[in-house]
Amino acid sequence: MKFLNRLTPVAMALGALALAGAAHAADTIKIGIPQPMTGPNTQYGDQIQAGALTAIETINAKGGVKGKKLEPILIDDGCEPKQAVPAANRVVNSGAKFAVAHACSGVTVAAVKVYEEEGIVGITPGATSPLVTDTIKPHFFFRTIGRDDQQGPYAAGYIAKTLKPKKVAVLHDKQTYGSGVATQVKDALAKENVNVALFEGINVGDSDYSAIITKLKSAGVDLVYFGGYHPELGLLLRQSREQGLKVQFMGPEGTANQDLVAIAGPAIDGLLVTLPADFTKLPGNESIVKAFKDAKRDPDGAFQMPAYAAVQILADSINAVGEDPAKVADYMHKTTFNTGIGKVEYDAKGDLKDFEFAVYKWDKDGKKTQL
Repeated sequence: MKFLNRLTPVAMALGALALAGAAHAADTIKIGIPQPMTGPNTQYGDQIQAGALTAIETINAKGGVKGKKLEPILIDDGCEPKQAVPAANRVVNSGAKFAVAHACSGVTVAAVKVYEEEGIVGITPGATSPLVTDTIKPHFFFRTIGRDDQQGPYAAGYIAKTLKPKKVAVLHDKQTYGSGVATQVKDALAKENVNVALFEGINVGDSDYSAIITKLKSAGVDLVYFGGYHPELGLLLRQSREQGLKVQFMGPEGTANQDLVAIAGPAIDGLLVTLPADFTKLPGNESIVKAFKDAKRDPDGAFQMPAYAAVQILADSINAVGEDPAKVADYMHKTTFNTGIGKVEYDAKGDLKDFEFAVYKWDKDGKKTQL
């Protein structure tokens, strides 16, 4: 009995600490931010973190959401599909009920089921593959970026109507994102009666693409579209130039990484890339651009503004209906939002009803200009 009495103050102290911890946790609204923080695609994660953190800081400076501060939970997914479920589970285990979730489509497709099963509202500012929302038709998962079946036909239309090549090769990296967007471009080019002379995959991580470059030469193509990420495109550009293949190259937003300049060198000159439109120039976004610059962050990239918009949408929804994720998801499906990427409306699967892509041209120094 004396032993129990000696333990009672300890137990009481532990109980008080637990209650204090719970009270502290309840003072914030956690937002998971699982993005590539390691590996070759960290720049995409950096862009999304920049957008999400700038939005969180801006909202917190104005008093937060319903008197609570937004708390970012940074998680590394490596842009690796095998890390998708563990990263999503780390969001769950952090206690976050909301997430600005994943840049890479291969990761996102695998992670969506976790968010859906756990009732966590996730918004991806970067994953464009239709499989993200077509596979299980989620209720809790959304995007602030367009799909590849919007981006691919847009790119194909530009190729057919503006570039007017005689023969096109469409290459891809055999991955979820790369092969998906490449297929969309190939199919849309066929509808435009453009001759696709070659449709072929390359291996991620290879260092020598001489064999495919030889095929491109033999096929006599004058334009190459590549679906995938920047490491492979950088090598393709450089080795094509070195081996005397001087044709127009074009790619999707996943290739538009500044590290591409270091890999491709001067061969980057003239590269065309489809990207989200430059939302920093959108009227009304002056204060958002200033917030980025005040925080010493660059707002000019593919994913910063979509990530900023994702936080805006979550904050507006929580302000409207509270922190219950089911109510937030319901509200998002039926509401029009005014955001850093303009007006946002969702369909039943959480896809944007409309999204603006644009074509950019890169010069030899890696500077890009919207055409």
